[in-house]
Amino acid sequence: MQTTFTPEQLSDPGTARANEILRACVHCGFCTATCPTYQVLGDELDSPRGRIYLIKDMLENNRKPDAKTVKHIDRCLSCLACMTTCPSGVHYMHLVDHARAYIEENYDRPWSDRALRWVLARVLPYPTRFRVALLGARIARPFARFLPDPRLRAMIAMAPKVIPPVSRNDDPQTFPAQGKKMRIALMTGCAQKALNTDVNDATIRLLTRFGAEVVVAEGAGCCGALTHHMGKEDESHAAAAKNIRAWVSEMDQGLDAIVINTSGCGTTVKDYGHMFRNDPLATDAARVSAIAMDVSEVLMKLDLPKGADKGTKVAYHAACSLQHGQQIKTHPKTLLKNAGFTVLEPADSHLCCGSAGTYNLMQPEISAQLKSRKVDTLEALTPDIIAAGNIGCMMQIGSATDVPIVHTVELLDWATGGPKPPALIAGPNTKMKVPILR
Repeated sequence: MQTTFTPEQLSDPGTARANEILRACVHCGFCTATCPTYQVLGDELDSPRGRIYLIKDMLENNRKPDAKTVKHIDRCLSCLACMTTCPSGVHYMHLVDHARAYIEENYDRPWSDRALRWVLARVLPYPTRFRVALLGARIARPFARFLPDPRLRAMIAMAPKVIPPVSRNDDPQTFPAQGKKMRIALMTGCAQKALNTDVNDATIRLLTRFGAEVVVAEGAGCCGALTHHMGKEDESHAAAAKNIRAWVSEMDQGLDAIVINTSGCGTTVKDYGHMFRNDPLATDAARVSAIAMDVSEVLMKLDLPKGADKGTKVAYHAACSLQHGQQIKTHPKTLLKNAGFTVLEPADSHLCCGSAGTYNLMQPEISAQLKSRKVDTLEALTPDIIAAGNIGCMMQIGSATDVPIVHTVELLDWATGGPKPPALIAGPNTKMKVPILR
């Protein structure tokens, strides 16, 4: 794609990077075939190619964003399926993130949008605040139908019926390993600590059981993704900087990996090197990104025993941030199969479930359509369990199906001697069998 940025414009690192990405695009349109919003809406401007044209026009002309441009950029899920499909290597993620930051700085949103985004940015990354908000949503649920804004109704509908107890495993500490093989830092996250404490508990049990000493670093918290995808760079970078400093302190004591069990966070942490490339923290950020791993990547390095297949059918949902953002496609399925589960894959597994961070709260109508499609394809497999590697996907899918949904590590923990996942005990499929280890 030909661009006409001036030398003055290209002196800005963000614009220079956008120019590189734009010039890589050859207009082929392959991205439209795998774009969830284009599949649902059928509008070229709701495809990556259409958004690229809008972003190019906005940035080249230093144009104040208009409502039309903002609408179509806001509708992007950042699922990154387009990056998996693109034959030219267009790094759409960096382009749309830069566009969102530009919009945040130059567009005056309606007051209701500003208020909602302000609330989300100041609640979701903070587990205690988030828990209070969840309690408020439970109280408000009977009155939700009277709320005029569908986004507020969506926020209340997504709140879990039961708020999990606080887990002390999320506090800064070290968990010793059985037969230590490596030392890792576990990112315990933010929203996950409020929505589902079972995931971190199972991750710690599983990793320590097979030789990984687990450190929860002092000062680490939200990865910054939630605010980053809203274009709030100052807030997202401040959260990321705290993590970088916390983990570098542990790296100085010897660290083999930084493990993330929420794939949306993993995609962001692995991009810290790019996010801080022009910052004094650039070197440390690059060090962190270099050893950041999804939990499935680390588990593939450990010697997990194989289990005998007992016929428990697991429908595996591939989170977009894992399969497209991190290009991890086989590890979770391999681990589950090795543990003795029968792994099934739904049709159109490359398409997003519609969660996408805060997308299901800010774009509830589109999100609901994507959720319905995803749940239909998963239930068509008649599974005993649905497994996923991202808390957002688990909440999204779990709100629309009676099939119990758990994190991949919960099943692996169960299969290797850990407790049965609480979601399975409370769910309808209470008689399913755990694989027997060889």
